[in-house]
Amino acid sequence: MSQTVQTDPSWNLSSAAGSTVLQRNRVLRNTYWLLALSMVPTVLGAWVGVSTGIASLMSPGISIVVFLAGAFGFMYAIEKTKNSAAGVPMLLAFTFFMGLMLSRMVGAVLGLSNGASLIMTAFAGTGAIFLGMASLSSIIKRDLSSMGKFLFIGAIMLLVAGIANFFIQSSALMITLAVLAIGIFSAFILYDLKRVQDGHETNYITATLGVYLSLFNVFQAMLALLGLGGGREE
Repeated sequence: MSQTVQTDPSWNLSSAAGSTVLQRNRVLRNTYWLLALSMVPTVLGAWVGVSTGIASLMSPGISIVVFLAGAFGFMYAIEKTKNSAAGVPMLLAFTFFMGLMLSRMVGAVLGLSNGASLIMTAFAGTGAIFLGMASLSSIIKRDLSSMGKFLFIGAIMLLVAGIANFFIQSSALMITLAVLAIGIFSAFILYDLKRVQDGHETNYITATLGVYLSLFNVFQAMLALLGLGGGREE
C-alpha cells in the first residue's frame, strides 16, 4: 500500500527564505572582498602615475577626454563580462586606470608641505564614510530604491557642472561641487549596499563597481577640499 508524503508549505517557505538570505549574504561578502582587493591596483596606478608623471604629460582638456572615454569604456566592458571569468580582471584593470587618472591630483597635493597628511586624512575620512554607510545599510529596514533616480540626476548635474568649471575655474564653485559630491556619493554607497542586502542586486561585480565609483568620488572630492583649504605650499 503506497503512502503519499506531504510536505509542509511553511517549511518550504522558510527554506526558500533561508536560501535567499544566504545568497544575499554571499553577494555582500564577495562585494566587500572584491572592493578591498580593488584598492590594490588603485594605489598601484596612482603610484605609477605620480612616479612617471604620465598623467601630467597630458593637458587638462586631453586628460578629461581620456578619463571619460576610458571610464565609460571600462564600465561597458565590465557590464558585458560580469557573468564570466573575465569580469574580475576587467574590474581590477579599471581600478588601475582610475588610480592612474587620480595621480594628477595626488601629485599636486603631494607638492604641498603637508600633502602626505592631507592624503591620509582624505583616506581616513573616506573610510569613515564607508563604514558609516555600511552600518546604516544594515540598520535601515525600508526600501531605498526610490533614491536611485534622484541620485543619478544629482551625479549627472555634478558631472556637467564639473566640466563647466573646467572652463570657469571658480574656486568657490569647486568647493561647492566637492561638498555636494561627498554628500551625493555617500548616499550612493548606502543605496548600492542596501540594494545588495534587499536582493535587488545579485551580481557582486556590478555591486563592487557601483560602490567603488562612489568611494573614488568621495575620496577625490575630499582630497580637493583638503588641498584647497588646508594645503601649505612648500
